[in-house]
Parts: sequence; C-alpha cells; structure tokens
Amino acid sequence: MTSLIGILSLLSTFAATSYALTCSECVSTSSSCSGRIVVCPSGLVCGSAYSRTLAGGRTIESFVRSCTPTSKCHQKGSISTEHGIIKMVTACCDTDNCTPQMPPFPVQSYDHNGLVCRTCLSADSTWCYTQDTMQCTGEENMCLLQTTKLRGKVSSSVAIRGCATKSICDLESQSQSLGDISMEVKFSCTSGATSVHKVVVSPAIACLLLLKLSL
Repeated sequence: MTSLIGILSLLSTFAATSYALTCSECVSTSSSCSGRIVVCPSGLVCGSAYSRTLAGGRTIESFVRSCTPTSKCHQKGSISTEHGIIKMVTACCDTDNCTPQMPPFPVQSYDHNGLVCRTCLSADSTWCYTQDTMQCTGEENMCLLQTTKLRGKVSSSVAIRGCATKSICDLESQSQSLGDISMEVKFSCTSGATSVHKVVVSPAIACLLLLKLSL
C-alpha cells in the first residue's frame, strides 16, 4: 500500500503574478519540505499542496512545493472510495522563495447527501467498473472516475471510482513532472446526469496511487 499512497502524493495545484519569482521545489511524505530554488515562468507564484490519505487504518501525508498558476491556489476538497478518504488543500504566496500558510483540511461529514456512486479500485489499468456502490456524504456531491498514469523509474496505472467534492472536479487541466517522474491524472465527474471531463494532477491522487503500488 505504501507505493500507491506515495504516488498519489506527487500531484499538485498552484498560482500567478506579472513577474518571475524564485520558489522552492520539493516533494515530501510529511507536512512540509525544502528543496532547490527555481525561477518560475512569468505569471506564476509559489504554491504548496498538502494532502492526507486515510486508508487501511493508516494516515499518509504528502506535501508538494512548486511554481503555480493562481487559479490553482486556495483550494480545498476531498475524495472518498471504499478504500479510504483523501483530503487536500492548496495555498500560495507571491514573494521570492516564500512559504504559503496552509489552511486546515475540510471538515469530514458523515451525513449522507442522497448521492450514490459506484466504487472500485483497479491496479495496472486505466479502467475501473463495478456494481458496488457507496453513499456519498457532506459536500462530496459528485461521482468520480479517476485514472492515474505514472512514468519514470516506476511505471504504473491505477483507476478508482468514488465520491468527490465539486472543487476537486473543477480543477483545471494540468500535468506534473518532478525530476525523472511524470504523472498524468484524468478523471470524469458526474452529478448523475451531466459528465464533466478533466485532466488533473493533484497530490491527493498521487497518494492513492502510491498506496496501491505498495499492496
């Protein structure tokens, strides 16, 4: 399970200004990290993405710092599957090599909201389908199908279905490369009638993938 959770930790979301900033770039399986200083492309700011995965009686944290567009800043959301829950938050700042102050994770609600979604997890595949269902809770009012492809020293793919907040589904398209590892996450969300197709790379998804690879 350690691998899947680790991969799900590699994804992130970030911010924008009118000049080039210097920002720290790093990835960690804790609540902070430090790394090399890079010059961001013009219009980006310093961003951090923090996720916490609860699965199999374990808690796994992931933290990513990088240059980021402002549209990826100050986001909160969660994903639930039959295997666990992923919560994520992002934050940004706009001065050289600054460290954003991370907000608290969204509060977990156990009140059913009336939505029922299919739920499954499939290793080494970009497809996941099952008759099994789960009742969604709180603000997780979208059904999600997510696939993750990892390329680099380790190559793998994972597909999951479950419940997600609209904030997760609304993330804009993004792909992420950190060192010699690249990751692409695609997912479709539906409220029951209308599908919304996105390509997203997020720390939360990275963590689930690492969890799966460790099984």
